[in-house]
Parts: sequence; C-alpha cells; structure tokens
Amino acid sequence: MEVERVAQRRQEDGPDHRGPQATAPAHQIDAADNAGRDRRDQTVWVTEQCWGHATSHDLLHWVEGDVALTPGEGDDGVWSGCLVVPDDGPAALFYTTVERATAQIGRARLARPVDETWSAWTKHDVVAEPPADVDAVEFRDPCVVHDGTCWRMIIGAGLADGTAAALSYVSDDLESWTYDGILAGRHGSALDPVRTGVMWECPQLFRLADRWVLAVSVWEPGAERYEAYAVGDLVAGQFVAQAWGRLSYGPSYYAASAFTDGGAPGLIYWLVGVADPAGQWTGAHSIPHLLTLEDGRVVARPHPAVAAARQGEPVALRDASARLPWVCDLEWTLDAPTATGTLAIGGDRDGDADAQALLEVSEGSLLVRVGERSWTMPMDGVNLRVLLDGPVLEVFGARSTLAAPLASTGETRTVSVSGDGTIRAHALR
Repeated sequence: MEVERVAQRRQEDGPDHRGPQATAPAHQIDAADNAGRDRRDQTVWVTEQCWGHATSHDLLHWVEGDVALTPGEGDDGVWSGCLVVPDDGPAALFYTTVERATAQIGRARLARPVDETWSAWTKHDVVAEPPADVDAVEFRDPCVVHDGTCWRMIIGAGLADGTAAALSYVSDDLESWTYDGILAGRHGSALDPVRTGVMWECPQLFRLADRWVLAVSVWEPGAERYEAYAVGDLVAGQFVAQAWGRLSYGPSYYAASAFTDGGAPGLIYWLVGVADPAGQWTGAHSIPHLLTLEDGRVVARPHPAVAAARQGEPVALRDASARLPWVCDLEWTLDAPTATGTLAIGGDRDGDADAQALLEVSEGSLLVRVGERSWTMPMDGVNLRVLLDGPVLEVFGARSTLAAPLASTGETRTVSVSGDGTIRAHALR
C-alpha cells in the first residue's frame, strides 16, 4: 500500500531526490513579505509557511505533489501539526494557524481532505487555543493521539515563568475539543538528567511497549536544540514522567514527528542546516527512525527499509580506504567497548582539502567534526551505523543518534577507516 505523508514546507518546485531524504523543493515563494513582494531567489524562514504533500512506497523515496495547505482563509501562516486517520470517517489534519503580529501564540485548526488522495484540504474551525488562566508566551504544534478512552491533543507551550509545557485537550469526535489541563511541564532550570528548555516544540505523545512516551524538541534562546523524552504513564489526564533522557545529538535533528508503521512507533525529523549549495532549497527530512524501549530508555534505529535498499556486494574495510557511492550505509564494528577508531569521509577528489567529516571513537564517546564545528555523542557498545545520504550524515549508536549537514555535491565519496574496528559498506539505491 502506498504510504502518504503531509509535511510542512515553504517552497514549491521539486528538487533532485538522489537518496532516502526528502529535501525541500526549490524556489521559495513568500505569500506576503514585509516589502509586499514575491521572493523567488532565496530560501529564508518566514511566517507564511505552507504544508506540502509527498507519497512513498518505502518511506525512503518520495514523490512530491502539490502544496496541500497554504496561508489564507484566516491563516497568515500554516505551521506544524499532525494528521490522524480514525477507524471510521475521513482523515483529520490539525495544524498551527498563526497571525503575523502574534505568531508565537498560535491556535490549532482542523482541516479535512477533499477526497482520498489527500491532495487538497478544506479548512475548518479553530479547535484549540491557550486558555485564559494559563500565562503562555509560546503556543503551537498540535499532536493528536487516542489514549484508549478519547482523542487527546497536546500542544507545545512556554510559560511566562520559564516552564516548558504541553497543554492537553480532549475530544470524542475530533471536531469539538475541551481543555483538560497541563499534560506535563518542567521548569527551564531543571538540568538533571537532561535540560529540557523553556519551551517544548512539536511535543509527541505515543505508546511504546507498555509505557507512554513524551518526546519534545527542546527550545531555549541561544541554547543547543535537540530531542528529549520522558518515559511514564498517563494518570487522570496527566503524564507522569518516571525517567527523562536525551535522544538526539548534533546540530540537525529537531522537530520530530511521530508515526506508526504496522503498529511500530517511529520518528521522522526535520534536518536543520541541510541546504543546496546553489541556494535553490533548504531543509530536509531524516530517514524514518523506529523506536524500541530497552532497559527503560528509548532507542532509535534506522527503519528496516534502509537495509532493504542495499544493493550489490558490501565492501569490507579495516585500516583501508574505498571510493563509495554518494548514498551508502556503513556498519562500523569496533573490536571492544574500549577500542579507538577513526572514520574519515571525503569527496570525489583526493587529499585533505576535500575532507567532509571526521568521526573519532575514544573512551566511550563519539566525536564528529565537520569543518570547524564538532559535536559529541555517548557511545555504548561496539556498533555504530553511519548513513551517508548526499549532504546528510546520520549516526546511530546503541542509545543515541546524531545528524549533521555535509558539504557534499559529488556522485561518489572516499571513506577511510583506521584503528580498532572494521566497516562493511553498502551502496543504497
């Protein structure tokens, strides 16, 4: 069955899709910028966001359709949200509608598909907004899930006192919603075991094994952004967190959206900083991550579709180099948990001038360098999965993930491994 996705975007013409990621298309159109002009020669963030529509048979290779939702009919911007498909009745799309003058305080609005292709949508009423007794300074990004009793919508918020929160609304029919209090909150001063900021963007609530998980995109002015999560339970309409953790590292993973595939929960991220060197598009989506609960922690791994997309015979490397396709899947196995090793990624040309990234494992930590920037990720065990997808680097460890943009434009790349480990490299179609 063809898989369909509706995704927020702000460009209109299609890009060159050479790998699993879905990149934003070329030529942004500002519906109304400050100068009142259409801007088609650059890619910059503006209030006037849109939702795009893409379809896929394997969650890796996407075909983009027409823009699904655009500003207008009371929306200055059409911002993030979610889509749910009930057992009976049409799909329901919930998005953040914003007004330009007060964009940080959005409202949740409902849209319904014109037909089963999901190519066109009819906007309906606003169904949720901040209650008067909650002093919210940020409010956006509805996520809807059935909690076993009713439909529950959570919306990310930042409160005036520095608390990051998810507000909760309930419904029996996906049409009429009632405020049900603050689902969860955590003050920005709380740092142990993980900082969760002063506002939660794109909060996601889902079942994982026999527990509930709240995943949040951590936002705070001037601070590092990443995906954090809590494992807990729903008790009388509130999320009771029993353990907090950090899921993502590096500069790119952010604003994850939850999905299910055959009942298995997963996340797809917005990849920050991935852009076309020619300036024709900016932004991408990650490969789909499937989630498991192991020893009370959320663990992400590449969707099995990635392994299914391998082609040809793998290339084995130990203290060696090889020229590989632009899109490839590397299995890096260290000799022992205390081993050290280095993986260097270059482009078409030989020499240090064409270096794209350097990955170094030492003392239970992974260090990733791209140009002058570097990031670290905890390393548990001996296995790393490294996906090279054109201008995107994604790394999966036993308990953590990391993503970063690469300055890569060639059709092949050079990979060199040294130290106490081996690599099996697979080309991806």
